[in-house]
Amino acid sequence: MKPLHIGIACYPTLGGSGVVATELAAALAERGHHLNMFTYAPPHRAAHGVRLHLVDVAPYPLFKYPPYDLALASQIVDIVENGTPLDVLHVHYAVPHAISAFLAKQMLPGAPFVTVTTLHGTDISIVGSDPAYATVTRFGINQSDGVTAVSDSLKRDTVEKLGIAKPIAVIPNFVDCDFFKPIAKPARKEFRIAHASNFREVKRPLDVIKIFHRVSASIPARLSLIGDGPELPAALELARELKLTDKIDMIGAVSVPNLELADADAFLMPSSSESFGLSALESLACGVPVVATNIGGIPEVVTDGICGFLHSLGDVEAMANSLMMLHRDPRLRERLGVNARKRALEQFSENRIVTQYEQFYASVLAARN
Repeated sequence: MKPLHIGIACYPTLGGSGVVATELAAALAERGHHLNMFTYAPPHRAAHGVRLHLVDVAPYPLFKYPPYDLALASQIVDIVENGTPLDVLHVHYAVPHAISAFLAKQMLPGAPFVTVTTLHGTDISIVGSDPAYATVTRFGINQSDGVTAVSDSLKRDTVEKLGIAKPIAVIPNFVDCDFFKPIAKPARKEFRIAHASNFREVKRPLDVIKIFHRVSASIPARLSLIGDGPELPAALELARELKLTDKIDMIGAVSVPNLELADADAFLMPSSSESFGLSALESLACGVPVVATNIGGIPEVVTDGICGFLHSLGDVEAMANSLMMLHRDPRLRERLGVNARKRALEQFSENRIVTQYEQFYASVLAARN
């Protein structure tokens, strides 16, 4: 397709929405499109070939909470009025970006761009469903020219919780399979388990520790904790009480944890809610089997019994048993790892998904004309 002028607004965090938005911007720029990114801080993952616009929210004594949504809308308007063309304004995470996109379009008579909103999960399941935000979230989504969701599960949740009548296209997250890939692992006695998250309660980090406690009581094992967040101290305190601290490696927040994930023998995700599960996909691309909960969008990423094992929420015993089975059966672990890599390549490669976004942009632009 001909090069487009695309604006992407997102949070600059290590969560799925920020990571996918940043990598999408970089991939589109590599394909010859002209990219402008709007965010309040430089993103954790590099976006080469992208013009970055940092949104400045001026402090003022009257404001208890600075109005980021208004500042973002103003900055979008300013760059368009100062000569930067936009064909598509693509906002990631509905709250508040969909409203900012609507405001920007309203402030530009005959706005030259279409707006696309991508829903990522907690913008619907937690924030957008809160009575304080539900009405405005619904309005922002319905006012978008095009809407996508990262999984069928999230699409269903959006329709059920917010009553969205607007069509929602499902375009899953993607992974750079040239970067997230298997590595040769040295011979070792310990079975290495990785968990990566933002350590919020929804990620159930206490379950991670409980599962590892069961595993390490039966086999030699180590746990890598990748990331940071509010529930990490509680998880580490539980590990201390269970005398596990000498078996746990605290990796901390890593912008691109490809090597940390690839070095694991299995990836653990016992979340209570996941609209997709980007870390699980990155692990699959590394040829690492995933043990996770059978909820939300995870079954759309991890095929149970083929590239990992899925269990009921809170079933720490079953998850521990699956991890121990992977340790005791190297051939099973290898087969699932090969299947994991194949699934990432065939269904979630960068080339495949970025092309879907290009096609979606084209369809939204054609509908406007």
